[in-house]
Amino acid sequence: MDELTFRTATRADLPAILTLLADDVIGSARETEQSDAAYWAAFEAIDADPRNDLIVVESGGEIVGTCQLTFTPSLSRRGAERMTIESVRVRGDQRGRGVGRAMMRWSLDRGRERGCGIAQLTTDKLRTDAHRFYAGLGFRATHEGFKISLS
Repeated sequence: MDELTFRTATRADLPAILTLLADDVIGSARETEQSDAAYWAAFEAIDADPRNDLIVVESGGEIVGTCQLTFTPSLSRRGAERMTIESVRVRGDQRGRGVGRAMMRWSLDRGRERGCGIAQLTTDKLRTDAHRFYAGLGFRATHEGFKISLS
């Protein structure tokens, strides 16, 4: 594996990020054309929000992974901020090469640097490989999550 670089995403990275998000059965069914203005508006909102970090991972000058870190203040856990890790994706040809593990370790370190008391994530019940991956990193399935579509 080439050396990995972690950095905040820029507008120029958005097409590569959207390609990563659509690069599986679940994502391909819910992501739309990259020219959709909603993606650009969402990027601008994330980029402007100090409680959100949209991260890309580069190898050999190419984007091979992405994730979004959201930091939420909380009264629970003695007022500790929590970090939610979302939209974790590794390019298909890079899976199984340690990119995801390195990205998650980097993300957890970012949460610690920021003083977060807990890191949390959700993953679709159909992503059984992801479940094994997260368990191997020390994440535990301690809660049952619920979602409802608002659109």
